[in-house]
Amino acid sequence: MEQQDNKNRVRAEVKFPLILVHTPFGLNFFEKVANTKAARVYAKFNIYLMPIITALAIFLIVGSLIALFSNSTVRAGVREVGPQSNLLIPGLNPYLPWTYGWIALVVTIIIHEAGHGIVARVHKIKIESTGIVLILGFPIGAFVNIAQEELSRTPLKQKSAILTAGPLNNMVIAVVSLVALFFITSTLTPISTNIIHQSGVVVVGVGDHTLADSIGLSKGSVIETVAGQKVHSTDDLGKFLRSNLGKTVNITWKDKAGHQIIRSVPMPQFVEAGRGILGITITDVAPDPTQVLSRYKNAFSSNPIALLLPPTMAQGSVPYSDLMAHEYHSSVLGSAFPLVANMLFWLWFINFNVGIFNALPIGPLDGGQFYKSLIENRIRSRPSTLKNAPTLVTLVMTAIVVMAVLLPWLWPH
Repeated sequence: MEQQDNKNRVRAEVKFPLILVHTPFGLNFFEKVANTKAARVYAKFNIYLMPIITALAIFLIVGSLIALFSNSTVRAGVREVGPQSNLLIPGLNPYLPWTYGWIALVVTIIIHEAGHGIVARVHKIKIESTGIVLILGFPIGAFVNIAQEELSRTPLKQKSAILTAGPLNNMVIAVVSLVALFFITSTLTPISTNIIHQSGVVVVGVGDHTLADSIGLSKGSVIETVAGQKVHSTDDLGKFLRSNLGKTVNITWKDKAGHQIIRSVPMPQFVEAGRGILGITITDVAPDPTQVLSRYKNAFSSNPIALLLPPTMAQGSVPYSDLMAHEYHSSVLGSAFPLVANMLFWLWFINFNVGIFNALPIGPLDGGQFYKSLIENRIRSRPSTLKNAPTLVTLVMTAIVVMAVLLPWLWPH
């Protein structure tokens, strides 16, 4: 069926707090790309790939559940970062930077929706409208409205290709971004290998309404002593704090301006195992740039999933983080490499997470629609009781995801 209703005007639709701006540009773009050989090959290639992405998503979720069930330290760490860290929304997620996060999120959604639109047109499925989504006047993504009646009548293989295209596009961009990030990291060399070992640990994050927040400990401060004992490492800080539970101790630190501050701090009577006392994120004062770079580069081949840890959460372990970037020079980008590296990281991070999440067999998600169609296709001649199978699968998968998010709070010890 040929494309219809290609409206040549821009129109806005308000669905508070969202504004949908319908434009003809996406329709025209999809039509041109869908007529290329590359698009037709891509549409055939991706037919059977949804289960692979789904398997990866379930593997990661089940793995996180196992870690949460078996390790109280992991549960405590998750509670420290808070439930909002599960959201890919700049401003709500404290570890997702506004600029990088917003750009990466917009690109991710556009890439995702473009996949659906292009493959739909390859198979001559009508697209009713396309456009961009605004919230409070700021673009946050795009939308593609595919004619649902035509999609419901489409053969399973073609429907699979259309539904898979969104998550697969995200996974492709994620891999490309990760490869580019590896290239940038490979161009780095430490500016100096003469590390001056100082006492103390650097505060790279302070939680709201925490003990650290109440005593005025701020980001960038260097904690030097606790109860008169010099702090040489992150392990020292935890050990000294725990050995003084229930007491009032002096904590000494230097703020970012270099001013020394001493506070008399009453320690709590009890803190559960694995849970922080001050409510801060810390790293060593002077991580060895050579070791940091070597470990990070090795992770690309040994454990790429470890590279999902944001530089805002692990500043002492990421060579392009705010804490470490000044220690390196890029032979290609010079001192500007942190801008490119951080952008590539967030493109990798957000595309990967959006891709695997949308492949889950949950209701309206791409994976949910795919597996619903697959199950219905297989049970046409089976007892009617099996027709509830898609709903059951959605409920089970939703319960698993909710459990992975809430377990640290449901089982605090």
